[in-house]
Amino acid sequence: MTTTNETTVAEFILLGFTSVKHLKLLLFIMFLFIYIVTVSGNILIVAIVYGDAHLHTPMYFFLSNLSCLEILYTSNIIPKMLFNIMMENPTVPFTECIVQLYLFGSLGSTECFLLGVMAYDRYVAICKPLHYSILMATRRSILMSLCSWSTGFIATFGAIVLVSQLHFCGPNKIKHFFCDLQPVLKLSCKNAYTISTVSWILASTILIGSCLLILASYVRIILSMIRISSSKGRQKALSTCSAHITVVVIFYGAMISMYVSPNTGKNEESNKISSLLYTVVTPLMNPFIYTLRNQDVKQALHKAIIRTCKYN
Repeated sequence: MTTTNETTVAEFILLGFTSVKHLKLLLFIMFLFIYIVTVSGNILIVAIVYGDAHLHTPMYFFLSNLSCLEILYTSNIIPKMLFNIMMENPTVPFTECIVQLYLFGSLGSTECFLLGVMAYDRYVAICKPLHYSILMATRRSILMSLCSWSTGFIATFGAIVLVSQLHFCGPNKIKHFFCDLQPVLKLSCKNAYTISTVSWILASTILIGSCLLILASYVRIILSMIRISSSKGRQKALSTCSAHITVVVIFYGAMISMYVSPNTGKNEESNKISSLLYTVVTPLMNPFIYTLRNQDVKQALHKAIIRTCKYN
C-alpha cells in the first residue's frame, strides 16, 4: 500500500551497459548481429526438421521445440536491450518489466524441462533401443513436450504474482540489461526476503531437479556405452549425446551460478556476464552445436539446398 510520503514507481531505468557508453554503437551492431544469426539459425533448424521426413523422430522433434523456445527466449531480451543501448535514459514501464520477468522465468524453466526430456530420449535410444518406438511414441513425445511448456509457464506464475504485488517507491534504477528477479527485488520498498526465498526454492527445485534427471540419464548411457564392444558403436552413441551435453554444461553452469549458488561476493558486472551466457550465447550456439556434428541434419540441409536450387 502506498503511504502519503511515497511515490509509486511507474517505470524502471535499465542501466544495462551505460558504464561503457563510448562502445554503445559497437555493442548495438554486435548484439543485432547475434540476434539475427540466432533467430535465423533456429528457424532454419525448425524448417529442416519439419521439411525432411527422415528427421520426424522424437529426438529432432524435441530439438525443434528447443529451437522455437530459443527464438522466444532471445526475442524477450535482445530487442529491448538493443533499443535501450541507443537510448540516453532507457526506461521500461512497470507492467512491461513484470511481463519480461515472467516470460524469462517461464521460458528458462521450460528449457530445463526440455533438456531433461531430451536426455531421457537419448537414454531410451541407447539403453533401451528395442523399446524405443514404444516408450517414445509420437503421442507420448508430444505429451512430454506439452508438459514441459505448460509446467514451465505454470511453475513461475505464482512467484511473478507475488513480485507484481510488491511496492516500489524509488530508487528505480535496475543495474542490469533486462528485468531480472534479484535486481528488481532490491528496489522494493519493503523487505522482499519471503519472495526471494520462495523464488530461490523454486529455481533450485527446477534447476537441480532437471539436472539430476539429466545426470542420471547420462550415467546410465555411459554404463551402456562401456558395454558396447565395438569402438564404432561407442563413437556413434557418443556423437548423438555430445551436442546435448555441451548445451547442458553451458546453460546449467551459468543458471546455477546465478540463481542457486550464494550471491556473496558477486558484483553487478560479473552477474551481467553470467546472464549473457544463458540469454545470448546459448541460444546463439544451439544451431551450430546441433548441426555441425550432426550428419542427419547436414544431409537434410544439403537436400533442402539442392531442392531450392532446382526450383529456382
